[in-house]
Amino acid sequence: MTAPPRVPPSRAGRLHLRHRLTVARRGADLLEQKLRILRARHEHLRRAEESGARHWHESAEKADTWLLRAVLLGGESVLDSAAAGVGPASIAVVETVTMGVRHPSEVTCSVPDRTPTSAPPANTALIHAEAAFREALRAAAEYAGARAARRILEAELTRTRRRARALRRHWIPRLESALARVELALEQAEHEDAVRRRWAARTREGGGGGGE
Repeated sequence: MTAPPRVPPSRAGRLHLRHRLTVARRGADLLEQKLRILRARHEHLRRAEESGARHWHESAEKADTWLLRAVLLGGESVLDSAAAGVGPASIAVVETVTMGVRHPSEVTCSVPDRTPTSAPPANTALIHAEAAFREALRAAAEYAGARAARRILEAELTRTRRRARALRRHWIPRLESALARVELALEQAEHEDAVRRRWAARTREGGGGGGE
């Protein structure tokens, strides 16, 4: 925001500054209201991100444990045959808008079931490993969505906080100072005008009296 331009000390200038000051104060109030809503939403997303991270790490650790057991039982060759029967995963993202900011609200990940013609996993540990990795993949997608949403809201929160601070600390005080200068100048001009009118009135009265 730049400094407010100098306004001539006139009634129109005073009205102009009063209007701009009213708009600036209303804008600051709206930004602070937006900040409160964004903070609440950001805190919710922060907790969701932390919970999602824990779930993802726990799921991944469980999947790695079952995978190690499966490899110990059947060797690494069982992984190729197990993977051959599973199609690629798909991710769906649902978005929402918070105070004009679009961000993910839900992220889901689905992995297709094995094809009927595919060979079953070579051992029980591999069955558990497959289920665990499915869960870990879903947890990773949910965590990624919460993390992305939190970052988007955090960036908007920072921008909004900066704008509100600029209004409260810089723009509004400058407008108030400019308005005060114009009002002081108008008051002085009105006072001087009143003095001139009284002086002119006394002069006319004195001149009229001398002619009788």
